[in-house]
Amino acid sequence: MRFKTLDGWLSWQEQLYPQAIDLGLHRVEALLKALDLQRPSFSILTIGGTNGKGSSVSFAESMLRAAGHKVGAYVSPHLLRYNERVRVDGVDVSDQEFCESFARVDEARGDLRVTYFEFGTLAAVDILSRRGVSAAVLEVGLGGRLDAVNALDADVALISSIGLDHQEWLGPDRESIGREKAGIFRKEHSAICGDRQPPASLVDHAKTVGASLQLIGRDFDRHIQGETWTWKGSDAEYGGLPAPALPGYIQYDNAASVIAALQSHPRLKVPERAIRKGLTEARIPARFQRMPGPVETVFDVAHNPAAAGVLSDNLLANPATGRTVAVMGMFKDKAVEEVVEALKGRFHHWYLGGLEGPRGQDAAALTARVRKVLPDAAISECASVSAAYAAAMSAARPGDRIVVFGSFQAVASVLKGR
Repeated sequence: MRFKTLDGWLSWQEQLYPQAIDLGLHRVEALLKALDLQRPSFSILTIGGTNGKGSSVSFAESMLRAAGHKVGAYVSPHLLRYNERVRVDGVDVSDQEFCESFARVDEARGDLRVTYFEFGTLAAVDILSRRGVSAAVLEVGLGGRLDAVNALDADVALISSIGLDHQEWLGPDRESIGREKAGIFRKEHSAICGDRQPPASLVDHAKTVGASLQLIGRDFDRHIQGETWTWKGSDAEYGGLPAPALPGYIQYDNAASVIAALQSHPRLKVPERAIRKGLTEARIPARFQRMPGPVETVFDVAHNPAAAGVLSDNLLANPATGRTVAVMGMFKDKAVEEVVEALKGRFHHWYLGGLEGPRGQDAAALTARVRKVLPDAAISECASVSAAYAAAMSAARPGDRIVVFGSFQAVASVLKGR
């Protein structure tokens, strides 16, 4: 074994390949074959999309577990610990198990160099296979067509939404991005789309490859009636369902899409009781995650315009008794101006913190971009996001609310300090 600690493996992996992102399937496909993992025994639900992927994974995982499946989940990125990326029956995989799997991948690869994400994806498949899961929920890392997860054929593919993010890799508009994300669809397999305005490119690609496409609002839908809601598909209907445990109106669409995905495949189909239980037990951190107190703190990894719009709606639907202030840190390659535009009028004060690393952005640069949209905003610049949160807490009064949002690294830096 090359390293005895998980940190040792991860540090080495970051240096193994010169590019952090190098989309393509040939390296992963070769190693899946070398590891005899190209056709795992478990059923696969692959989930892609711009926003809503993590929530959809959580709903699917909870429903499948409630139905009695041994469920594996692979997600990215992690928030606090790398171990969060792979779960079996809701429990994060241990350091030792990761180290043993990384060693197997390392031995199989020979002289072939793979990216950090590819290494982790291969390890995840190896772990889930060895654990003997009956169903795996796999989250696409970036795009779909050329993402490492797509080296495995999904029994069912779900795309939660299509928005503008990672345009440098996926294309400049929703049509381009939709085409890339639709790359996870397979011939004669179910394909679900939870976006109410799907790009024509997505629909066309499904036809081209011969996937069985179901669209929300056309082939299935949800109808909210007060505290309960109804899901209706082509051959089933479930009424009086409990509200999704995850906050936000958009979660009804995410949950409805997951139900459609599970009901579309005989080995993934779950009974109504499992749907009900899964809706109430789904959990995911940093998606309008509220921590109560004299000064409430809300954590949200909204870092693109669509996600910021959802955050804005949630803030409007859940008003604070006092002031609401922002604590934000964002990478320089993100659409900061569009994110701020989506949150206009929601904050009394902005506390901006710098982020380190190649994609990092200091507070001065972030302030300049915020002022393009809000020239008269009250802004405090801080060296780091944790310092920005400390400043916001120091100025807060009982009844105020602090919203920590932006890139995963920004939110994680504050969560780690609590």
